[in-house]
Amino acid sequence: MANQKKENHKGQLGLKDNILWLLVDTVITLKQGKNAIEKRQKKRFTEMVNYARANSPYYRELYKHLPVHVEDTKLLPVTNKKELMEHFNDFVTDPEATIEKVQAFVDKPEFIGEYFLDKYTVATTSGTTGKKGIFLIDNRSFKVAGALGFRTLSSWLSFSDLLRILKGRGRLAMVNAMGGHFASAIAAVRLQKKRSKRFLVLPVSMPMHEMVEKLNQFQPILLAPYASMGSLLASEQEAGRLHINPALIVLSAEGVPEREFVRISEAFKAKVYDSYAATECPFLSYRCRYGWLHVDSDWVVVEPVDKDYKPVSPGKQSYTVLISNLANKIQPILRYDLGDSVLQKPEPCKCGNPLPAIRVQGRSSDVLTFPKDGEKVTIAPLAFSAVAAHISGIDLFQLVQTSPTNLRVRLKLSAGAEPELVWQKVLAELTGVLKENRLDNITLEQAEELPEQTSGGKYREVIPLKNI
Repeated sequence: MANQKKENHKGQLGLKDNILWLLVDTVITLKQGKNAIEKRQKKRFTEMVNYARANSPYYRELYKHLPVHVEDTKLLPVTNKKELMEHFNDFVTDPEATIEKVQAFVDKPEFIGEYFLDKYTVATTSGTTGKKGIFLIDNRSFKVAGALGFRTLSSWLSFSDLLRILKGRGRLAMVNAMGGHFASAIAAVRLQKKRSKRFLVLPVSMPMHEMVEKLNQFQPILLAPYASMGSLLASEQEAGRLHINPALIVLSAEGVPEREFVRISEAFKAKVYDSYAATECPFLSYRCRYGWLHVDSDWVVVEPVDKDYKPVSPGKQSYTVLISNLANKIQPILRYDLGDSVLQKPEPCKCGNPLPAIRVQGRSSDVLTFPKDGEKVTIAPLAFSAVAAHISGIDLFQLVQTSPTNLRVRLKLSAGAEPELVWQKVLAELTGVLKENRLDNITLEQAEELPEQTSGGKYREVIPLKNI
Protein backbone atom coordinates (compact mmCIF):
# COMPACT_ATOMS: atom_id res chain seq x y z
CA MET A 1 0.00 0.00 0.00
CA ALA A 2 2.81 2.39 0.77
CA ASN A 3 5.25 3.53 -1.85
CA GLN A 4 7.53 6.52 -1.85
CA LYS A 5 7.80 6.72 -5.63
CA LYS A 6 5.71 9.48 -7.11
CA GLU A 7 6.42 9.16 -10.81
CA ASN A 8 3.50 6.83 -11.49
CA HIS A 9 0.74 8.50 -9.51
CA LYS A 10 0.36 11.72 -11.47
CA GLY A 11 -2.27 10.41 -13.84
CA GLN A 12 -3.30 12.06 -17.08
CA LEU A 13 -3.33 15.79 -16.40
CA GLY A 14 -4.58 18.36 -18.84
CA LEU A 15 -2.82 21.56 -19.82
CA LYS A 16 -4.69 23.53 -17.17
CA ASP A 17 -3.34 21.21 -14.47
CA ASN A 18 0.23 21.95 -15.53
CA ILE A 19 2.11 23.68 -12.71
CA LEU A 20 3.50 26.40 -14.99
CA TRP A 21 0.01 27.21 -16.32
CA LEU A 22 -1.35 27.29 -12.76
CA LEU A 23 1.41 29.64 -11.60
CA VAL A 24 0.75 32.04 -14.46
CA ASP A 25 -3.02 31.84 -14.00
CA THR A 26 -2.92 32.61 -10.26
CA VAL A 27 -0.83 35.73 -10.87
CA ILE A 28 -2.86 36.93 -13.86
CA THR A 29 -6.18 36.33 -12.09
CA LEU A 30 -5.18 38.53 -9.18
CA LYS A 31 -4.04 41.32 -11.52
CA GLN A 32 -7.28 41.13 -13.54
CA GLY A 33 -9.30 41.73 -10.39
CA LYS A 34 -12.65 40.82 -8.88
CA ASN A 35 -14.54 39.93 -12.08
CA ALA A 36 -11.84 37.53 -13.29
CA ILE A 37 -11.67 35.89 -9.84
CA GLU A 38 -15.45 35.37 -9.71
CA LYS A 39 -15.53 34.06 -13.29
CA ARG A 40 -12.93 31.40 -12.56
CA GLN A 41 -14.62 30.48 -9.29
CA LYS A 42 -18.00 29.94 -10.93
CA LYS A 43 -16.54 27.84 -13.76
CA ARG A 44 -14.49 25.66 -11.41
CA PHE A 45 -17.39 25.23 -9.01
CA THR A 46 -19.65 23.99 -11.81
CA GLU A 47 -16.93 21.63 -13.05
CA MET A 48 -16.40 20.19 -9.57
CA VAL A 49 -20.13 19.63 -9.01
CA ASN A 50 -20.35 17.84 -12.37
CA TYR A 51 -17.29 15.73 -11.55
CA ALA A 52 -18.66 14.79 -8.12
CA ARG A 53 -21.99 13.75 -9.62
CA ALA A 54 -20.33 11.63 -12.28
CA ASN A 55 -17.77 9.89 -10.05
CA SER A 56 -19.07 9.82 -6.45
CA PRO A 57 -22.10 7.61 -5.66
CA TYR A 58 -22.72 9.71 -2.54
CA TYR A 59 -23.00 12.97 -4.45
CA ARG A 60 -24.94 11.34 -7.29
CA GLU A 61 -27.64 10.41 -4.80
CA LEU A 62 -27.42 13.68 -2.86
CA TYR A 63 -27.80 15.81 -6.01
CA LYS A 64 -30.33 13.69 -7.90
CA HIS A 65 -33.10 16.31 -7.60
CA LEU A 66 -30.90 19.27 -8.55
CA PRO A 67 -30.81 20.94 -11.99
CA VAL A 68 -28.40 19.46 -14.53
CA HIS A 69 -26.30 22.64 -14.53
CA VAL A 70 -25.52 24.18 -11.10
CA GLU A 71 -23.74 27.54 -10.75
CA ASP A 72 -25.27 28.82 -7.50
CA THR A 73 -23.66 27.27 -4.42
CA LYS A 74 -26.83 27.83 -2.39
CA LEU A 75 -28.63 25.18 -4.46
CA LEU A 76 -26.44 22.49 -2.91
CA PRO A 77 -27.27 20.79 0.41
CA VAL A 78 -24.76 21.28 3.23
CA THR A 79 -22.28 18.49 4.01
CA ASN A 80 -20.17 17.86 7.13
CA LYS A 81 -17.33 15.68 8.34
CA LYS A 82 -19.53 13.18 10.21
CA GLU A 83 -21.75 12.55 7.19
CA LEU A 84 -18.87 12.23 4.72
CA MET A 85 -16.87 9.88 6.94
CA GLU A 86 -19.91 7.65 7.48
CA HIS A 87 -20.29 7.35 3.69
CA PHE A 88 -16.57 7.22 2.94
CA ASN A 89 -16.63 4.49 0.27
CA ASP A 90 -19.40 6.24 -1.68
CA PHE A 91 -17.97 9.71 -1.04
CA VAL A 92 -14.58 9.09 -2.71
CA THR A 93 -14.35 9.19 -6.51
CA ASP A 94 -11.84 6.33 -6.71
CA PRO A 95 -13.54 3.02 -5.80
CA GLU A 96 -10.16 1.50 -5.00
CA ALA A 97 -9.71 3.93 -2.07
CA THR A 98 -11.90 2.18 0.49
CA ILE A 99 -12.14 3.11 4.16
CA GLU A 100 -10.83 -0.34 5.08
CA LYS A 101 -7.63 0.20 3.06
CA VAL A 102 -7.20 3.79 4.20
CA GLN A 103 -7.73 2.93 7.87
CA ALA A 104 -5.15 0.16 7.65
CA PHE A 105 -2.72 2.68 6.13
CA VAL A 106 -3.40 5.31 8.82
CA ASP A 107 -2.92 2.77 11.60
CA LYS A 108 0.72 2.33 10.59
CA PRO A 109 2.96 5.23 11.70
CA GLU A 110 5.74 3.98 9.40
CA PHE A 111 3.58 5.05 6.44
CA ILE A 112 3.52 8.75 7.47
CA GLY A 113 4.62 10.81 4.48
CA GLU A 114 4.27 7.95 2.01
CA TYR A 115 1.66 7.65 -0.73
CA PHE A 116 -1.55 5.66 -0.40
CA LEU A 117 -2.22 3.50 -3.48
CA ASP A 118 0.91 5.14 -4.91
CA LYS A 119 -1.06 8.31 -5.78
CA TYR A 120 -2.77 9.98 -2.78
CA THR A 121 -1.61 11.72 0.37
CA VAL A 122 -3.62 10.72 3.45
CA ALA A 123 -4.15 13.37 6.14
CA THR A 124 -6.16 13.03 9.33
CA THR A 125 -7.90 15.67 11.43
CA SER A 126 -8.03 15.75 15.21
CA GLY A 127 -11.79 15.76 15.69
CA THR A 128 -12.38 19.15 17.34
CA THR A 129 -15.87 19.16 15.82
CA GLY A 130 -16.71 15.79 17.35
CA LYS A 131 -15.56 13.44 14.58
CA LYS A 132 -12.09 12.53 13.35
CA GLY A 133 -11.59 12.87 9.62
CA ILE A 134 -9.52 10.98 7.06
CA PHE A 135 -8.91 12.99 3.91
CA LEU A 136 -7.20 12.08 0.65
CA ILE A 137 -5.34 14.72 -1.35
CA ASP A 138 -4.62 14.21 -5.05
CA ASN A 139 -1.77 15.43 -7.21
CA ARG A 140 -3.86 18.18 -8.80
CA SER A 141 -4.61 19.68 -5.40
CA PHE A 142 -0.90 19.81 -4.54
CA LYS A 143 -0.17 21.62 -7.81
CA VAL A 144 -2.86 24.20 -7.08
CA ALA A 145 -1.59 24.61 -3.50
CA GLY A 146 1.93 25.13 -4.85
CA ALA A 147 0.80 27.82 -7.30
CA LEU A 148 -1.22 29.61 -4.62
CA GLY A 149 1.72 29.30 -2.21
CA PHE A 150 3.87 31.14 -4.73
CA ARG A 151 1.23 33.87 -4.94
CA THR A 152 1.17 34.11 -1.15
CA LEU A 153 4.95 34.42 -0.82
CA SER A 154 4.98 37.03 -3.60
CA SER A 155 2.63 39.17 -1.50
CA TRP A 156 4.70 38.71 1.67
CA LEU A 157 8.26 39.20 0.42
CA SER A 158 10.03 42.15 -1.12
CA PHE A 159 13.02 41.92 -3.43
CA SER A 160 15.35 42.64 -0.51
CA ASP A 161 13.69 39.84 1.47
CA LEU A 162 14.38 37.43 -1.36
CA LEU A 163 18.02 38.47 -1.43
CA ARG A 164 18.29 37.83 2.32
CA ILE A 165 16.74 34.39 1.90
CA LEU A 166 19.10 33.53 -0.95
CA LYS A 167 22.06 34.73 1.11
CA GLY A 168 20.82 32.52 3.95
CA ARG A 169 20.69 29.60 1.48
CA GLY A 170 16.97 29.21 2.14
CA ARG A 171 17.56 27.45 5.47
CA LEU A 172 14.12 26.46 6.79
CA ALA A 173 13.36 25.34 10.35
CA MET A 174 9.97 23.80 11.14
CA VAL A 175 8.60 23.13 14.62
CA ASN A 176 5.97 20.43 14.28
CA ALA A 177 3.90 17.86 16.09
CA MET A 178 5.17 14.53 14.83
CA GLY A 179 3.99 10.93 14.85
CA GLY A 180 0.56 11.28 13.23
CA HIS A 181 -0.88 11.41 9.72
CA PHE A 182 -1.77 15.10 9.98
CA ALA A 183 -0.82 17.54 7.23
CA SER A 184 2.04 19.36 8.98
CA ALA A 185 3.67 16.11 10.12
CA ILE A 186 3.50 14.72 6.59
CA ALA A 187 5.20 17.84 5.23
CA ALA A 188 7.89 17.58 7.91
CA VAL A 189 8.57 13.89 7.22
CA ARG A 190 8.89 14.54 3.50
CA LEU A 191 11.37 17.33 4.16
CA GLN A 192 13.39 15.06 6.43
CA LYS A 193 13.59 12.44 3.68
CA LYS A 194 15.35 14.95 1.44
CA ARG A 195 18.28 14.79 3.89
CA SER A 196 19.20 18.36 3.01
CA LYS A 197 21.29 20.55 5.27
CA ARG A 198 18.90 23.38 4.41
CA PHE A 199 16.00 21.83 6.36
CA LEU A 200 15.62 21.35 10.11
CA VAL A 201 12.53 19.72 11.62
CA LEU A 202 12.08 19.91 15.40
CA PRO A 203 9.29 18.14 17.32
CA VAL A 204 7.02 20.49 19.24
CA SER A 205 7.51 18.32 22.35
CA MET A 206 11.27 18.99 22.43
CA PRO A 207 12.38 20.72 25.65
CA MET A 208 12.78 24.42 25.06
CA HIS A 209 16.45 24.58 26.02
CA GLU A 210 17.27 21.88 23.43
CA MET A 211 15.20 23.60 20.76
CA VAL A 212 16.94 26.91 21.42
CA GLU A 213 20.34 25.24 21.15
CA LYS A 214 19.52 23.59 17.81
CA LEU A 215 18.04 26.76 16.33
CA ASN A 216 21.06 28.78 17.40
CA GLN A 217 23.30 26.26 15.65
CA PHE A 218 21.18 26.07 12.50
CA GLN A 219 20.43 29.82 12.12
CA PRO A 220 17.30 29.54 9.94
CA ILE A 221 16.46 32.32 7.52
CA LEU A 222 12.88 30.94 7.37
CA LEU A 223 11.06 29.80 10.52
CA ALA A 224 7.76 27.87 10.46
CA PRO A 225 6.50 27.01 13.97
CA TYR A 226 3.03 26.42 15.32
CA ALA A 227 1.62 29.76 16.47
CA SER A 228 1.84 28.99 20.19
CA MET A 229 5.44 27.85 19.73
CA GLY A 230 6.18 31.07 17.85
CA SER A 231 5.16 32.97 20.97
CA LEU A 232 7.40 30.83 23.17
CA LEU A 233 10.37 31.25 20.86
CA ALA A 234 9.82 35.02 20.82
CA SER A 235 10.10 34.99 24.62
CA GLU A 236 13.39 33.07 24.35
CA GLN A 237 14.68 35.62 21.82
CA GLU A 238 13.64 38.50 24.10
CA ALA A 239 15.43 36.83 27.04
CA GLY A 240 18.64 36.55 25.01
CA ARG A 241 18.84 32.76 25.07
CA LEU A 242 17.76 32.44 21.43
CA HIS A 243 19.60 34.57 18.89
CA ILE A 244 18.46 33.91 15.34
CA ASN A 245 17.75 36.37 12.53
CA PRO A 246 15.02 35.00 10.21
CA ALA A 247 13.66 37.08 7.34
CA LEU A 248 10.21 35.49 7.50
CA ILE A 249 8.25 33.65 10.20
CA VAL A 250 5.15 31.74 9.11
CA LEU A 251 2.87 30.69 11.96
CA SER A 252 0.51 27.76 11.53
CA ALA A 253 -2.20 25.55 13.07
CA GLU A 254 -3.51 28.04 15.63
CA GLY A 255 -4.32 31.71 15.86
CA VAL A 256 -2.66 34.22 18.15
CA PRO A 257 -3.89 37.65 19.28
CA GLU A 258 -2.88 40.59 17.10
CA ARG A 259 -0.56 41.89 19.80
CA GLU A 260 1.41 38.62 19.56
CA PHE A 261 2.11 39.19 15.87
CA VAL A 262 3.61 42.55 16.80
CA ARG A 263 5.62 41.10 19.69
CA ILE A 264 6.99 38.18 17.64
CA SER A 265 7.90 40.51 14.79
CA GLU A 266 9.71 42.92 17.11
CA ALA A 267 11.52 40.12 18.95
CA PHE A 268 13.00 38.72 15.73
CA LYS A 269 12.95 41.91 13.64
CA ALA A 270 11.25 39.80 10.97
CA LYS A 271 8.06 39.71 8.94
CA VAL A 272 5.45 37.49 10.60
CA TYR A 273 2.48 36.05 8.72
CA ASP A 274 0.04 33.17 8.93
CA SER A 275 -2.78 31.63 6.96
CA TYR A 276 -6.18 30.22 7.77
CA ALA A 277 -6.53 26.78 6.27
CA ALA A 278 -7.79 23.27 6.97
CA THR A 279 -6.90 19.72 6.02
CA GLU A 280 -10.04 19.76 3.89
CA CYS A 281 -8.69 22.82 2.02
CA PRO A 282 -5.01 23.58 2.73
CA PHE A 283 -4.87 26.67 0.47
CA LEU A 284 -7.84 28.51 1.92
CA SER A 285 -6.42 31.96 2.72
CA TYR A 286 -3.36 34.04 3.61
CA ARG A 287 -2.72 37.07 5.80
CA CYS A 288 -2.00 40.58 4.54
CA ARG A 289 -0.04 43.34 6.30
CA TYR A 290 -3.28 44.77 7.72
CA GLY A 291 -4.16 41.52 9.51
CA TRP A 292 -6.94 40.36 7.16
CA LEU A 293 -7.02 36.86 5.69
CA HIS A 294 -7.53 36.96 1.93
CA VAL A 295 -9.49 33.97 0.62
CA ASP A 296 -8.08 32.22 -2.48
CA SER A 297 -11.55 32.48 -3.96
CA ASP A 298 -10.49 31.55 -7.49
CA TRP A 299 -10.00 28.03 -6.07
CA VAL A 300 -12.30 27.93 -3.03
CA VAL A 301 -15.79 29.17 -2.16
CA VAL A 302 -16.21 30.52 1.37
CA GLU A 303 -19.75 31.17 2.63
CA PRO A 304 -20.27 32.77 6.07
CA VAL A 305 -23.69 31.55 7.29
CA ASP A 306 -25.98 31.62 10.33
CA LYS A 307 -27.32 28.63 12.32
CA ASP A 308 -29.82 27.86 9.56
CA TYR A 309 -27.13 28.03 6.86
CA LYS A 310 -28.50 31.30 5.52
CA PRO A 311 -25.94 33.80 4.16
CA VAL A 312 -24.52 36.33 6.62
CA SER A 313 -23.79 39.77 5.20
CA PRO A 314 -20.24 41.19 5.22
CA GLY A 315 -19.45 42.96 8.48
CA LYS A 316 -21.46 40.50 10.58
CA GLN A 317 -19.92 37.56 12.46
CA SER A 318 -21.13 34.23 11.12
CA TYR A 319 -22.21 31.21 13.16
CA THR A 320 -20.18 28.89 10.93
CA VAL A 321 -18.59 28.87 7.49
CA LEU A 322 -19.16 26.60 4.48
CA ILE A 323 -16.32 25.86 2.08
CA SER A 324 -16.11 24.30 -1.37
CA ASN A 325 -12.66 23.09 -2.45
CA LEU A 326 -12.42 23.46 -6.24
CA ALA A 327 -9.15 21.57 -6.72
CA ASN A 328 -9.25 18.18 -4.97
CA LYS A 329 -11.15 15.62 -7.05
CA ILE A 330 -10.57 12.43 -5.07
CA GLN A 331 -12.81 13.70 -2.24
CA PRO A 332 -14.94 16.62 -3.45
CA ILE A 333 -15.53 19.06 -0.57
CA LEU A 334 -18.72 20.94 -1.49
CA ARG A 335 -20.64 23.27 0.86
CA TYR A 336 -18.83 21.67 3.77
CA ASP A 337 -19.48 22.96 7.30
CA LEU A 338 -16.01 23.80 8.63
CA GLY A 339 -17.33 24.89 12.04
CA ASP A 340 -15.47 28.21 12.37
CA SER A 341 -17.02 31.62 12.92
CA VAL A 342 -15.77 34.25 10.46
CA LEU A 343 -16.35 37.89 9.66
CA GLN A 344 -16.04 39.10 6.07
CA LYS A 345 -14.66 42.58 5.48
CA PRO A 346 -17.47 44.68 3.93
CA GLU A 347 -15.19 47.09 2.06
CA PRO A 348 -12.06 46.55 -0.06
CA CYS A 349 -8.89 45.91 1.96
CA LYS A 350 -6.38 48.75 2.24
CA CYS A 351 -3.63 46.41 1.04
CA GLY A 352 -5.18 46.49 -2.45
CA ASN A 353 -5.69 42.73 -2.74
CA PRO A 354 -8.99 42.12 -4.63
CA LEU A 355 -9.56 38.72 -2.99
CA PRO A 356 -12.29 38.77 -0.30
CA ALA A 357 -10.95 39.25 3.22
CA ILE A 358 -12.07 37.60 6.47
CA ARG A 359 -11.14 37.27 10.13
CA VAL A 360 -11.65 34.10 12.14
CA GLN A 361 -12.91 33.96 15.70
CA GLY A 362 -11.71 31.57 18.38
CA ARG A 363 -8.60 30.05 16.80
CA SER A 364 -6.18 31.07 19.54
CA SER A 365 -4.51 28.45 21.70
CA ASP A 366 -2.78 29.11 25.02
CA VAL A 367 0.42 27.43 26.12
CA LEU A 368 0.51 25.23 29.20
CA THR A 369 2.63 26.52 32.07
CA PHE A 370 3.96 24.38 34.94
CA PRO A 371 6.00 25.24 38.07
CA LYS A 372 9.37 23.53 38.41
CA ASP A 373 12.08 24.31 40.99
CA GLY A 374 10.89 27.88 41.43
CA GLU A 375 10.72 28.52 37.68
CA LYS A 376 8.05 28.14 35.00
CA VAL A 377 8.16 25.56 32.22
CA THR A 378 5.96 26.25 29.20
CA ILE A 379 4.84 23.70 26.60
CA ALA A 380 2.88 24.29 23.40
CA PRO A 381 -0.60 22.67 23.52
CA LEU A 382 0.00 20.68 20.34
CA ALA A 383 2.76 18.72 22.07
CA PHE A 384 -0.07 17.07 24.02
CA SER A 385 -2.92 17.05 21.51
CA ALA A 386 -0.72 15.34 18.91
CA VAL A 387 -0.58 12.33 21.24
CA ALA A 388 -4.20 11.37 20.55
CA ALA A 389 -3.78 11.72 16.81
CA HIS A 390 -1.78 8.52 16.46
CA ILE A 391 -3.43 6.35 19.13
CA SER A 392 -6.19 4.23 17.67
CA GLY A 393 -9.46 3.92 19.56
CA ILE A 394 -9.87 7.62 20.45
CA ASP A 395 -12.69 9.67 18.96
CA LEU A 396 -12.18 12.72 21.18
CA PHE A 397 -9.35 13.84 23.46
CA GLN A 398 -9.32 16.70 25.95
CA LEU A 399 -6.61 17.62 28.45
CA VAL A 400 -7.66 19.98 31.26
CA GLN A 401 -5.15 21.60 33.62
CA THR A 402 -7.06 21.63 36.92
CA SER A 403 -4.15 22.89 39.05
CA PRO A 404 -0.57 24.00 38.37
CA THR A 405 0.63 20.39 38.75
CA ASN A 406 -2.41 18.34 37.70
CA LEU A 407 -3.72 17.34 34.26
CA ARG A 408 -7.11 15.67 33.83
CA VAL A 409 -7.54 13.54 30.69
CA ARG A 410 -10.99 13.25 29.13
CA LEU A 411 -11.51 10.62 26.46
CA LYS A 412 -14.33 9.55 24.20
CA LEU A 413 -13.43 6.13 22.81
CA SER A 414 -14.32 4.58 19.49
CA ALA A 415 -16.78 1.71 19.35
CA GLY A 416 -15.01 -1.54 20.19
CA ALA A 417 -11.97 0.12 21.78
CA GLU A 418 -10.52 -1.43 24.95
CA PRO A 419 -10.63 1.37 27.59
CA GLU A 420 -7.75 0.17 29.76
CA LEU A 421 -5.46 -0.50 26.78
CA VAL A 422 -6.16 2.94 25.28
CA TRP A 423 -5.65 4.66 28.64
CA GLN A 424 -2.30 2.98 29.22
CA LYS A 425 -1.11 4.14 25.78
CA VAL A 426 -2.30 7.70 26.43
CA LEU A 427 -0.71 7.70 29.90
CA ALA A 428 2.61 6.48 28.51
CA GLU A 429 2.65 9.07 25.71
CA LEU A 430 1.71 12.01 27.94
CA THR A 431 4.20 10.93 30.58
CA GLY A 432 6.85 10.85 27.87
CA VAL A 433 6.12 14.46 26.88
CA LEU A 434 6.37 15.57 30.52
CA LYS A 435 9.60 13.63 31.11
CA GLU A 436 11.19 15.18 28.01
CA ASN A 437 10.58 18.54 29.65
CA ARG A 438 11.82 17.31 33.08
CA LEU A 439 8.35 17.66 34.60
CA ASP A 440 8.26 14.68 36.96
CA ASN A 441 6.12 16.68 39.42
CA ILE A 442 2.96 16.65 37.24
CA THR A 443 0.08 14.26 37.97
CA LEU A 444 -2.05 12.74 35.22
CA GLU A 445 -5.55 11.56 36.09
CA GLN A 446 -8.17 9.77 34.03
CA ALA A 447 -11.51 11.60 33.95
CA GLU A 448 -14.87 9.89 34.18
CA GLU A 449 -16.61 12.67 32.24
CA LEU A 450 -16.45 13.00 28.45
CA PRO A 451 -14.78 15.91 26.63
CA GLU A 452 -16.87 19.07 26.79
CA GLN A 453 -17.84 21.34 23.91
CA THR A 454 -17.39 25.10 23.75
CA SER A 455 -20.40 27.35 23.16
CA GLY A 456 -19.46 27.30 19.46
CA GLY A 457 -19.83 23.53 19.29
CA LYS A 458 -16.12 22.65 19.04
CA TYR A 459 -13.92 20.65 21.41
CA ARG A 460 -10.81 22.35 22.75
CA GLU A 461 -8.20 19.62 23.00
CA VAL A 462 -6.05 21.40 25.59
CA ILE A 463 -7.46 23.75 28.23
CA PRO A 464 -4.76 25.50 30.30
CA LEU A 465 -5.20 26.83 33.82
CA LYS A 466 -5.22 30.60 33.76
CA ASN A 467 -2.89 32.89 35.71
CA ILE A 468 -0.30 30.39 36.88
